Amino acid sequence: MKSALTLALSLSAITAGAAIAAEATDEDIAAQRAALAAATEGAGFGPQSPRDLSVVTGDNTRVFAKAPAHTEMNLCNIHFHENAEHKGGQFTTYAGNGDGKGAGTGFKYDGTLTEAELAPYDGTVGAGKYGDLQPGDTIELHYVHTTAQVTPGPTLGACLSEAIANPQLRVEAQVFVLVNDDAALDFTQAARVEVVDGLHQAPGIPTDTGTPILYPGSTTGPSFNEAGSPLQVTWSVRPEVAKVSIRSVETWLADNVFDEDHAHGVRNLVVNPALLSPIN
Repeated sequence: MKSALTLALSLSAITAGAAIAAEATDEDIAAQRAALAAATEGAGFGPQSPRDLSVVTGDNTRVFAKAPAHTEMNLCNIHFHENAEHKGGQFTTYAGNGDGKGAGTGFKYDGTLTEAELAPYDGTVGAGKYGDLQPGDTIELHYVHTTAQVTPGPTLGACLSEAIANPQLRVEAQVFVLVNDDAALDFTQAARVEVVDGLHQAPGIPTDTGTPILYPGSTTGPSFNEAGSPLQVTWSVRPEVAKVSIRSVETWLADNVFDEDHAHGVRNLVVNPALLSPIN
């Protein structure tokens, strides 16, 4: 059962990158959103993610209990998307429609960087089907937590358990901008995993990037551009962007327990009020 859920409910089935074969048109994205609306209408799906965090209204009536604080749950997975999936705070600059399959879309850091921070990096970071990461790129990091008794590992499957069919899920999200500066935040520390009071935790989750915005939603990733995600997730998204050393991202991608070696793709922003929850 776990392997089937892992396959069907992967957080992101398609990777993202810099080079886009063909830019999707506005009509293409509108068609995907229409397909999502048709596929979910009357089916009972809960609220979806990602969303514009400045929009606090929503018409989705499915309710579920807010997950406990992440310090009371097990960290089960860490991964990131190239460009922010959410829109809000300091990441509201639209990257474009991309290829319509998760690459080249999402939202970028709104601020400015110095020439030194943007200097070309002597190395290839996170190379994948669509390219690699460069100084100035934005990423959204997802610290996924579960109430199941698990060990951190690859994919959403690490968050599920044969013993608990419906664990509560919570994602602590942080947006970073990559800079060519070894004095910037060390990604290996931000993503380090430790056992604290018997629970797997990520003690490096930033605490100085603004008050997180909490809302009920779903898993993300471009595999859900035209289909609803069936998993319920409590989201906690920090509104401010932190600068992180691109060299430290390269180091983490080369060796981590999550088998991550590239950025994941971005799901279209969910805008249909029927698929959004109210934000209190």
